[in-house]
Amino acid sequence: MHDVNIRPHIVDRVMARRGHVHWFDRIDPARTALIVIDMQSLFCEAGAPGEVPGSRAIVPGINQLTRCLRPMGVPIVWVLHANARIGDRSDWEMFFNHIVAKDVKARTIESLTPGRQTVWPELETAPGDLTIFKTRYSALIPGSSSLERTMRSLGIDTLLIAGTKTNVCCESTARDGMMLDFNVVMVSDCCAALSDEEHQSSLETIIQQFGDVLTGAEVLEHMR
Repeated sequence: MHDVNIRPHIVDRVMARRGHVHWFDRIDPARTALIVIDMQSLFCEAGAPGEVPGSRAIVPGINQLTRCLRPMGVPIVWVLHANARIGDRSDWEMFFNHIVAKDVKARTIESLTPGRQTVWPELETAPGDLTIFKTRYSALIPGSSSLERTMRSLGIDTLLIAGTKTNVCCESTARDGMMLDFNVVMVSDCCAALSDEEHQSSLETIIQQFGDVLTGAEVLEHMR
């Protein structure tokens, strides 16, 4: 788990702009869902082509949070990444041609094959949880997944974001969530990046412009 906080000068900037640090005084469990992003083998398994070592450290925090949220009726949504294969190509060639090194491209495409994606086994799932698949960093960009439609149908207006990477898929989803008028909360100790600096920078961007940043314990306190 990343041992970082929002830096004082960012807090001062936020206070000068809006007069308070946190966006929300209370979180309504009846209108809230926990969105756990990309906690799957490609990112959590040691030696995997997309490994984020810190993702394994946030598993206990996510499990603790889901144990507390389920009795409140808060939906737990596992968002997993998958890209279809078209011969030896993928349905996201922009990513695989420019972001992934050639020597791991085939392994990564294979790892993201639809039908093979499951929630990381150390995470505690339950029969009432939802699993949604996305094809881009953001689960809320048009065409990426059914997340927005599902949340609207459940009457959800607040998204708690957890998972990995903080500064890529979690942040992308959080940004688009705010653009779509969802209340967004990044659960800071339930997100992981490749470094403390990237994690911290992402949280500081979110709290200034896109949503709140709270620990799992703070989320529960806001709900109670």
